[in-house]
Amino acid sequence: MESLDKKELKELLNKCWMTHDGMWFYHCLKECGIEKTNKVNKAAGRSLAMIEVKRIIKAFGVEKVETFEELKNCILKIFEVVKADFMDFTYSFPSYNLCHMEMRQCFAYDGMRRIGAIDQYECGIFSRVGGWFEGLGIKYSATPQVEGCMMLTNGRCFRDFRFYF
Repeated sequence: MESLDKKELKELLNKCWMTHDGMWFYHCLKECGIEKTNKVNKAAGRSLAMIEVKRIIKAFGVEKVETFEELKNCILKIFEVVKADFMDFTYSFPSYNLCHMEMRQCFAYDGMRRIGAIDQYECGIFSRVGGWFEGLGIKYSATPQVEGCMMLTNGRCFRDFRFYF
């Protein structure tokens, strides 16, 4: 462990986690079909996130999130932990109570294309993100509402999350 710095360890763990996620999806797809796999994948991502967010904010000494500024700080901390270099996306806060996330190149899209499931894949990434807000008890809405993969249909993928405090 001494040969890895903190950033290298984070990158390694995130790559291993995303590989597990992709392999789980692939084997579930082969066993259960795309419809059930999409449903279970989104549910698992959301429920994981509800636990994950509590662990992350606790690790940073955050007890509760009650304002947009506290949530914004929390989102920054979450991405310090879960965003790896291979995840090519941005996030910003263009106005009060709004978070904009945009995939420049999507690792999930690339993986689903490799396994031949992209035409029927329903994005699970934003289910995870929504699970963070639900885990924090934050009311929110996400637009656009998307079925399938926005990267496939539009060539770009984004969500705007509006928060209601």
